[in-house]
Amino acid sequence: MPAKEKEVRAWQRMLSGRRLDLLEPSPLDIEIDDITHGLARVARWNGQTSGDHAFSVAQHSVIVWQIFCKLESKSTPDEELIALLHDGPEYVVGDMISPFKAVLGGDYKLVEARLQEAIHRRYSLVPVTPEKLKKKIKRADSISAYFEAIELAGFERNEAIEFFGTPRGFSTDMFNFIPLGAQDAQNEMLKAFEKIERKRKNNA
Repeated sequence: MPAKEKEVRAWQRMLSGRRLDLLEPSPLDIEIDDITHGLARVARWNGQTSGDHAFSVAQHSVIVWQIFCKLESKSTPDEELIALLHDGPEYVVGDMISPFKAVLGGDYKLVEARLQEAIHRRYSLVPVTPEKLKKKIKRADSISAYFEAIELAGFERNEAIEFFGTPRGFSTDMFNFIPLGAQDAQNEMLKAFEKIERKRKNNA
């Protein structure tokens, strides 16, 4: 009789002690400390950026939130938190560059979507980001990506405009694009999260 195939492990143990199932993630296993810790140690642009440190997804997330707030001055605290956590799943799956995501296709997107939904449910947000809000966050994301591309990733300005559009009304000096160390990036994202949570509590 053939030996029973060993079951493939589909969970990851977090520093908080949580054991997160990657295929069926539970909101109960989501912790902001794990998210910020992971994202502060995940490099944007596959690490191909200038500076003494990698430019982390945590630092990017804070900048996207800041841009989103400037674009959408009447946004709700819930919408702000969705913007801050727009790359949340990457604390588990990493920041995969868009060309590679396209190669992997549906399975990757399914895992990412399930993780995003679990994160949203953990913090009492709408399970799936409404399309209109998603487009607004994407605009903020593209503006950040434009500046990251020319300031950190070696893109020519025309090339960055081709991929990310022109960031009208924004300039590099409005945000901090100097790559932070992991602990500093984590602290910045935690501070942003706590600021938004205070707003949510006051609005409740």
